[in-house]
Amino acid sequence: MNPLAAFAAAAPAPEAPGLSINFFWIIVVSGSFIIFLNLMWRFVFDRLESILAQRKARIDQGLADAEQARRDLAASAAERDQMLVQARRDVAELIARAQKAADDLREADIAATRAELERLHVKATADIAAEHDRVLADLRSQVADLALDAAGKVVGESMTDARQRRLVEEFIRDRSVPPQGRQN
Repeated sequence: MNPLAAFAAAAPAPEAPGLSINFFWIIVVSGSFIIFLNLMWRFVFDRLESILAQRKARIDQGLADAEQARRDLAASAAERDQMLVQARRDVAELIARAQKAADDLREADIAATRAELERLHVKATADIAAEHDRVLADLRSQVADLALDAAGKVVGESMTDARQRRLVEEFIRDRSVPPQGRQN
C-alpha cells in the first residue's frame, strides 16, 4: 500500500464538521507545490529564462546594429555631400578651364585674323603702289611718245631714236621732281 495513503489513514479523523485546518494535508500539498515549483523552475523557467536572455541579446544586438547603421548612414551621407561638393568644384574648375581655353582660342583666332588682314592690307598697298608705278611708267612712256611726235613735227626734223629717248628721259626726270608744296 501507498505510504501516503497509510499515513493519511493513520491520521486522526476530523472531530467537528465545521471549519477545521488539517495540517497533514497542508504539509502534503505544500510539499507537492514545492516539488512542482522546483520541477517547473528547473525545466520550464530555466529554459524560459535562457530563451528570454537569448531574445534580449538578439534585441540588444539588433539595436546596436541599428545604431551602427544609423551612424554609417550619417557618415555616408556626409561623405556623399563632401563628394558632391568636390564634384561641383571639379566641374566648376573644368568649366573655367574650358572657358579659358575657348577665350584663348578666340583671342588666337582674332589675332590671326588681324595679322591676316594686316598682311592683306600691306600686300594690297604694295600691289596698289606697284600698279600706280606701272601706270605712271606707262603714262610717261605715252607722254614721251606724244612729246617726241609733237617735237618732231614742230622742229621738222627727225631725231634718232636714241637721241629722242635721252631728251625725253631728261625732260621726265626734270618734271618728276615735284616743286615744293606740290605732289604728283
